[in-house]
Amino acid sequence: MALRGNLRDFTVTQLLNLINLASKTGTLVVDGPSEQAYISFRDGKLAYARIGKEDGSLAAVLHKANKINANQYRAIADRAGQMTDKELGLLLIQAGYVTQEDILLNLQAYFTELVRKLFTWVEGIFRFENEMMPPDDRINVRLDLENIIIEGSRQLRELERLQEEIPSLDMALKFTERPRTNVNLSVEEWKLVNFIDPKNSMKQIANATKLSDIEVRRIVYGLLQAGLVEMTRVAGSAPPPNPKQFPTQDKEEQKTLINKLIGRIRTM
Repeated sequence: MALRGNLRDFTVTQLLNLINLASKTGTLVVDGPSEQAYISFRDGKLAYARIGKEDGSLAAVLHKANKINANQYRAIADRAGQMTDKELGLLLIQAGYVTQEDILLNLQAYFTELVRKLFTWVEGIFRFENEMMPPDDRINVRLDLENIIIEGSRQLRELERLQEEIPSLDMALKFTERPRTNVNLSVEEWKLVNFIDPKNSMKQIANATKLSDIEVRRIVYGLLQAGLVEMTRVAGSAPPPNPKQFPTQDKEEQKTLINKLIGRIRTM
């Protein structure tokens, strides 16, 4: 029977830690608010990842990493046809475009980045499927989870800190009456600034800019500290609800819940 649960009860970092400890093989499926994620493991090591409809083909990954140029990418896309990633990888190596190390390192970086994106999900239903493995036509990696878990824990602590400063993305933003004029904005900050309007909630801005919750909070926090914006309620809206936390704040109860989940994974 597949392990099932809610991200409100267990974070992705905790789930990865459990999978690592139990050396599980299978796929963690997470149904988020707008996307579905598939993270596959072999003996507790990361093998493959996919989120939503993002093109995770080998050609797309190598193009994104600047290992092949735009013309090469288009030529591959036109001529590859039904060629699998494994076949394409061998062809690219033989043609001298990339090395085997290039392929593995860039796939590892790409899969790791997808898992990091998953760390920001606080809403969603998960299940672990023992029999589900990555598609046969995709190249798998074998990546230890320890460093990924450490990064996830750091990112989770940052998210918790930002949630204290910005409790709800249902709030809107408006420019201050006397904003500073000597502030240099990054590309991501400019992307968000273009949508600042008391009619737009931060959640709506996140959807429009394709930014994750933690990215929006990080950018807004910087804008608040710079004195450029201030938070306000969306016109005509009710007070936003408080963000939902771990179901119990008692540390012993949390530890008991986690230990129960570890036991269930090990007996699957």
